[in-house]
Amino acid sequence: MMSRCNRCKLEIKDDQAICPLCKSVLEKTEDVENLYPDVRIITKKLQLLVRIYMFVAIVVESLLLFFNYKTFEVTHWPVVTGVVLFYGFILLKFAFNDDLEYKTKTIFLILIAICCIILVDVLTGFKGWSLNYFLPGGIILLNTGIILMMVFNMKNWQSYMMIELFTIIWSILPLILYKMGLLTNINTSLVACAYSVFLFLGTIIIGGRRASTELKRRFHVR
Repeated sequence: MMSRCNRCKLEIKDDQAICPLCKSVLEKTEDVENLYPDVRIITKKLQLLVRIYMFVAIVVESLLLFFNYKTFEVTHWPVVTGVVLFYGFILLKFAFNDDLEYKTKTIFLILIAICCIILVDVLTGFKGWSLNYFLPGGIILLNTGIILMMVFNMKNWQSYMMIELFTIIWSILPLILYKMGLLTNINTSLVACAYSVFLFLGTIIIGGRRASTELKRRFHVR
């Protein structure tokens, strides 16, 4: 049983007899319109959509593997489709996950995309193109995304500084792979590393005291 104030047009959920705003006498009502959408129903529908996609992806990939086997022309293209379908599943999972911030979603989706591309390269004979171009390209893409997010969120631009530090650490990885001989084209990786470093330095210099305060807060420095 709920109460309604005809003067304020408010629904009162407890057993008060008087409106807390205008002090008018409340009227009891049984049929109250649901003013807010049921979040649980929406969540269940989204989860159902993800499960349907997963089932369809498994069926499609199984058919592609079967056709590839039956044609007696065993190639690597089902691997590519399988990785693409898998990334689509991850994309849906992250997109419908309200527990993660959009910054976290962006980082993980780019990381997973690069890992999927590297996996395709490895499973198709490893030509090295994934490490030479897509790995540093992902770093460049992330840095560009950081700039765009900072522009559209000017009031909280300093919150992206930790992601900038992450991209600097990430940009060192291609240089290590180059020293190990797994990466042959160092130019793109150097551009990605310089992009990360200068973006962070630019944020500190232009941001001034606000940027230094954010770093001290993050690293618990007084």
